[in-house]
Amino acid sequence: MLRKFILFLVCFVLIFAVFLPKDIGAATESVTISEDTVNIRNGPGLSYQLVKQVKKDETFTIIKEKDDWIQIQLSATKTGWVANWVVTKSTNGETTTKSSNSKKITAEANTDQLRVRSGPGTSFRIIGYLNKGQAVTVLDENENWLKVSATLGEGWVAREYIDLKNTSNPSKEESTNDSIGKGIVIDTLNIRNEPSTTGTVIGKLAKGTTVSIYSKKDTWLEIRYADQKAWVSADFVQMGTQSQPAKADTESIGTVTASNLSVRSGSSLNSKIIGSVSKGQKFTILEEVNNWVKIEYQPGKTGWAAGWYFNRDKTGPSQLAKDSKVTILHNGTNIRKDPNTQSNVLQRANEGDSFLIKSVEQDWYEITLPNGTNGYIAGWLVTTNGSGPEIDKQGSEGYLRYKTIVIDPGHGGIDNGATGSSGTLEKELTLRTAQLLSDKLKASGANVFLTRSNDSFLPLPSRVRMASVHQSDAFISLHYDSNLDRSVRGMTGYYYHSFQKDLAESVYYSTNAQTKLKSRGVRSGDYHVVRENQRQAVLMELGYLSNPAEEMTMRSSQFQESVATGIYNGLAKYFKE
Repeated sequence: MLRKFILFLVCFVLIFAVFLPKDIGAATESVTISEDTVNIRNGPGLSYQLVKQVKKDETFTIIKEKDDWIQIQLSATKTGWVANWVVTKSTNGETTTKSSNSKKITAEANTDQLRVRSGPGTSFRIIGYLNKGQAVTVLDENENWLKVSATLGEGWVAREYIDLKNTSNPSKEESTNDSIGKGIVIDTLNIRNEPSTTGTVIGKLAKGTTVSIYSKKDTWLEIRYADQKAWVSADFVQMGTQSQPAKADTESIGTVTASNLSVRSGSSLNSKIIGSVSKGQKFTILEEVNNWVKIEYQPGKTGWAAGWYFNRDKTGPSQLAKDSKVTILHNGTNIRKDPNTQSNVLQRANEGDSFLIKSVEQDWYEITLPNGTNGYIAGWLVTTNGSGPEIDKQGSEGYLRYKTIVIDPGHGGIDNGATGSSGTLEKELTLRTAQLLSDKLKASGANVFLTRSNDSFLPLPSRVRMASVHQSDAFISLHYDSNLDRSVRGMTGYYYHSFQKDLAESVYYSTNAQTKLKSRGVRSGDYHVVRENQRQAVLMELGYLSNPAEEMTMRSSQFQESVATGIYNGLAKYFKE
């Protein structure tokens, strides 16, 4: 009797399944392999056993997802896991990956001659300029930088010079925090938590720093620091940083200062090259737009060339805004009599010192000294204010191009890492640093892989394995330190194998110089990600979250920019040497 009942029940289930309505409208998700050869594993991680290798453009149905891994159907009876960074995801045949910014954010430049760069940082080359009111589409954001699409193409601009117009997807700054103006810090300046000299000092601003002003109270100015309201003394801030661009004198004569200068069909680096001119040739400037000049480079043929490679017979100040200045980047910088490194040194300047620009000669600025005389300073040793010409600092991008870098944001998921005195989580800060560093390296043509790209847990062996799998040229593990003694502060770099020491020293000293944290040096450390790593690797402890003042500094966008730039420059220096 029992056997008959079981047989009846099985038959009923089979018949019911046949006539069960199918959900024909259900979405079908799949992935397409985007790399030449990709490993499929039997679990969601690099430490799991390899089950198969698949080729580019092969497509598989998604079963489920876990952190950075996707389980796929390999055959009727076989499944496997693939990393989400080597596939393109689609739903019902329509690609969904790389479309996170589906709601386009429109914006416009709020200043004239806004420099558009090839990457998020002032060390990247200028690819064009935007005028005040010029519309752009925001594609991505990272700390102080926005990636935009404009008529000249795609590039990165400083966030503070862009006004967002679409509030459905606002930036990290609250849209209600509209600045009332900008200013330049004229001396080292304390940042306080309230508008009073009795307020707690929560940070410092260097001479020459540009700040956005949100309100004024008596003799104090409200700014934003570490994503919060802060105050500085108005006595040390010179209001206003921008001037209207100079109009070209249609009768002015320019002399080419570059050995071989391309002439283009339009006023941007993206325009087609239609000719070239040589050093010493003189041309009448017919028109000027965003530091590009229109010339008749051959009889009857006109084109555009970069205006900063033209010397106007020492009458060049007419093309410079009145506030065009250089600001020194390093202590003890040489100011020379002539524009070359063999010339006599007239005097030395220190970090933060500013000088008016008189003219530009190739890679050198002619500047006016306090005693009224003129001198020259190398363009790669300074930054510029106002709308003056900026000399491209070439070099770093070339040394990083095609290098494979694995960035390891420490901790993640259930592992918070250190917790700051005011609640900052190490796992969040390391990911923030990694994402900005990644964007800088990618802009230089490097192949970049993150061990994690979101708040997920990844075992230490899996992190190390990524360096091996990708045959990395450098593995950078990012951390923030902690100590029971809250007065302890500073930055430390670690390596384990002797062959890793050169990389560790290059990255550490460059980063420490850029951030100016207390130096705790480079030392050997018994950490898994460097000890078990047979590739070049360094572990960076980028400051102490347990120190309240240092925690506040490390949370700021200014620090994140500095630390990412320091690591970037350190890597470039290492590969150069």
